[in-house]
Order: sequence, then C-alpha cells, then structure tokens
Amino acid sequence: MPEMSSTHPPGAIANGPMSLLASLQQSDSFFPGGAMAFSWGLEGLMRDALVTDAATLFAFVESQALSRWASLDQGLVCGAWRAGDAFDAWHDVDALAEAMTLPPALRTGSRRLGRSLADVHARLGSEAATQIRDAIVAGRTPGHLAAVQGAVWQSLGIAEDEARAISAHMICTGAVSSAVRLGIVGHLDAQRVLTLLRAPLARVLAKPAPPLDDLHAATFAADIAALRSQTHDARLFAN
Repeated sequence: MPEMSSTHPPGAIANGPMSLLASLQQSDSFFPGGAMAFSWGLEGLMRDALVTDAATLFAFVESQALSRWASLDQGLVCGAWRAGDAFDAWHDVDALAEAMTLPPALRTGSRRLGRSLADVHARLGSEAATQIRDAIVAGRTPGHLAAVQGAVWQSLGIAEDEARAISAHMICTGAVSSAVRLGIVGHLDAQRVLTLLRAPLARVLAKPAPPLDDLHAATFAADIAALRSQTHDARLFAN
C-alpha cells in the first residue's frame, strides 16, 4: 500500500473533496474509535426512569449537544486543531479538558477514547497520533478525546469547520446508538431525534467556536447519573 501523508499545515487546509471524504471516514460508525463502549450517563438516566422514550431521549441528546458540546467540546476540538504541530499548545488544551471534565467516570471514559483514537491513527501511519499516543503512554498528558480528535483531524487535512461538524455528529449519533442498544428507542425514533437536532446544531456551527477561556458545560443530570453508575455492578456501558 502507498504510504499516507499525515502532515498538513493549518494554513494549507481548505474545505474541499479531500477534507469532506476524510470527514465522512472519521464520522462513520464503522471507524474503530471505540466510542460504542460509553453512554455518557444515559444508562444511569434510563435506570432512574428519566430517559424512557423518544421525547426524553431527545431532551438528553439536546442537552449533550447544546449544553456541553456547543459550549465545551467544540472549543476543545478547535483549540487542539489550531495547535497544529505545536505539542506544548496542544498539551494545554488537553490539560483544560482534564480540568473541565469533573465526573471521574466521564473523565476516565474520555481518556480511554482519546488513547484508543490516537492508537488507531498511529497504527494507520499518522505521525501526529503517534506523538500523542507516546505522550499518553509515558504519562505526560491525559489524552482526552476532544483534544486528540482536533489534533488528528487537523493532521489528516480536515478543515476546522468540518472537524466541528464531525464532533457534533459523533456526539449525537453516539447518544442515539446507545439508546438503541439499551432498548429505549428503535432505529426510526433514533433518526427522528437526529433530524430534530440538525437545525439547532447548524445554528451553532454557523457561529465561531467559543474561545478556550470561555468554555463551560451544564449537563448536571447526566453528570450525576455518571457518578452514580460507579456504584452499580451490572452495566452495559463503561460509564
């Protein structure tokens, strides 16, 4: 197989067919990123009978998308993307992700997913992912998912706006796929939830991502459910 080039200076990246095709590959559930092992608090909310059908699932996913991703995760992805090859700047973004993820189960989950994503891309030949993976293994950085995503996607030549769109898409599809696996909704209702979220997410993506010094999140019910999940032995998901 021909060798893959993984270095693309930020200024040289533009929206185009290559960026779009890379975005589709990264956002495909077929890509082995490991996200299917986590429910981000949904399993606990179902156990407490707070998410039981399509309407309550929509409220959960909307909260994750607009009260966490829009105000926190997308800023981390963009900060890591803009850091480019400057590892010190990227490490600062990763450290911020660590500080902003309070529930231990969610913090551990984000770290595990970030390390898994870095490892997959390192094995696919990405120099940026290899550097990040080695730093994670050496204990020099926690390797949170959003920070790894931004750096790796930038190295693949994915434009910043498309990186934001991938991140938003994966937050929502991860949540509804977890709901399907838990038996909360079927596939059609899951697609209805995604359709309803398209317009509000498009409005978020039409604006600049929040700066790193203005990040915040307010998903209290899901955070509490994730905290409580650590006391339950029988779980389908890791958090």
